[in-house]
Amino acid sequence: MAKKFKLGLVGKLLIAIVLGILLGLWAPVPVNRIVVTASTLFSSFLRFVIPLLILAFVTMGIADLSQGAGKLLGITAGISYASSLIWGTLAFTVAVSFFPSFMSASVIASIGDPEAGMLSPYFTIPLAPVMDVTAAVVLAFILGLCLSAMRKETAALYEPISSFSKIINQVLKTVVIPLLPLYICGTFVNMTVSGQTFVILNILWKVFLAVIILHLVCIFILFLIAGAVSKKNPFVLIKNQVPGYLSAIGTQSSAATIPVNLKCAEADGVSEEIRNFVIPLCANIHMAGSMITITSCVTAVLLMHQMPVNLGIIVPFIMTLGIAMVASPGAPGGSIMTALPFLPIVGIASNSAIASLLIALYITQDSFGTACNVSGDNAISVIVDTFYQKYIKKSDTAKAA
Repeated sequence: MAKKFKLGLVGKLLIAIVLGILLGLWAPVPVNRIVVTASTLFSSFLRFVIPLLILAFVTMGIADLSQGAGKLLGITAGISYASSLIWGTLAFTVAVSFFPSFMSASVIASIGDPEAGMLSPYFTIPLAPVMDVTAAVVLAFILGLCLSAMRKETAALYEPISSFSKIINQVLKTVVIPLLPLYICGTFVNMTVSGQTFVILNILWKVFLAVIILHLVCIFILFLIAGAVSKKNPFVLIKNQVPGYLSAIGTQSSAATIPVNLKCAEADGVSEEIRNFVIPLCANIHMAGSMITITSCVTAVLLMHQMPVNLGIIVPFIMTLGIAMVASPGAPGGSIMTALPFLPIVGIASNSAIASLLIALYITQDSFGTACNVSGDNAISVIVDTFYQKYIKKSDTAKAA
């Protein structure tokens, strides 16, 4: 029996972009306003869900970090966070250095105000979030840290919060992600009506290419470091990672790639206790590829719209995002959903046309970012295993003797 073909999110998103452009070019205004109305209603729902998403995933991400072994947990989390920060900063440096070369003054001037000339929805529904994003972040940190540090005392609270996290994940997978193409379609309808689409797309394919190159450079350097630390051939390590890389491109999920990635770590000679600890943990906390993509896309849209862009703006965004993306859900697009509330740090409203453009650009590259994430996970597992074998295990053996 032939396997039933299933169109993935990227395919649906590309169809939504094409459909949005065609509607914007040829459909009558009333039809386009219907699409824009549906997109706007979804945007309101998204703003309502975002604080709940932050509260659920960041709380559980921090709480679950207690499920490790002291030094190894600290080393793995430290390397993962440092990697995300370093690659986010390098991505910004590359973007701000090279992106202006294909963003001439005339091109930028033709983009103009992203909201100008756009259609208004027929109606909107006021849907205020139950809390603002700042409150959600602070509450998530309080709950997460307390659950982590007071596991026995807070055992009764852990399961309800874990269940709440699963509920929000289900909402993300069954409502938010499936309706994203509608949201993006409405965005491209409006961009086409306002005359911006083709100018922006001419820039975005170049951004896409730059991001993919950065992902590959990131993988190469991380395995180069892992090879130097472990005295293993980095090219063999990279070859062993190919199944994990390809699986991540297919699944667009770090979590779904864990079984394949464990096999890759085994082929690298990583001990069973370390690979079983590091690979699942890093699937949730190591986001170098996602950070490269988000930082590059954010820098691109800031440059396109002549908004302030410098390290003073980007670094706080990267540092915040490096923590907020902890345990971002395994569903495709989870990282950009987690990043949306923090876009105001760089001057982008989370419910603006620019934000929806960011979502579209990110998700078309999400599979490559995920592949970079999981490849980096295995490089980290090689480094941590080397440290474990040389210092921790040897020390424990000496004490036992």
